[in-house]
Amino acid sequence: MRPNLDKIDLRILECLQAEGRISNQDLAARIALSPSACLRRVKLLEDAGVISGYQCVLDPVKLGLEVEAVVHVSMRHEVPNWHETFVSALQDWPEVVSARIVTGGANYMLVVRTRDVSHYSDFIVNRLYRAPGVRDIQSNIVLGSIKQQTSVLDVLSVRQGS
Repeated sequence: MRPNLDKIDLRILECLQAEGRISNQDLAARIALSPSACLRRVKLLEDAGVISGYQCVLDPVKLGLEVEAVVHVSMRHEVPNWHETFVSALQDWPEVVSARIVTGGANYMLVVRTRDVSHYSDFIVNRLYRAPGVRDIQSNIVLGSIKQQTSVLDVLSVRQGS
């Protein structure tokens, strides 16, 4: 069940997304709440699962991970336990930074990060293609990013007509 979020909750979420390390005191001042009321609201948002965690956003290129690829993987459905086996294998591949089950011609969409094309090729040939049940792989190397949405709050406000 989705919690009812009021304008104060949304302002708290906007502030936390922009500055996740903000102190409760500073957050309360920005939202115009008492620190105890602000802390109580943040705790309720955490308990409801609206806030699922806090993280530091890293720049993969500056860390030496130059290649990003979007990989669509199609499976052979006659292979027993193909889904469970593939999902299990994914857990051991640090190059896969994101994995989704999708509709369409493929079963999965992966985002893969590697140091260079040689590392990418090694991952595809020696691990992904060798995973039981993999039928086909379609890769797209990312040349650049033109939009990176880090907040879903704008979509929520469009839906609510704000």
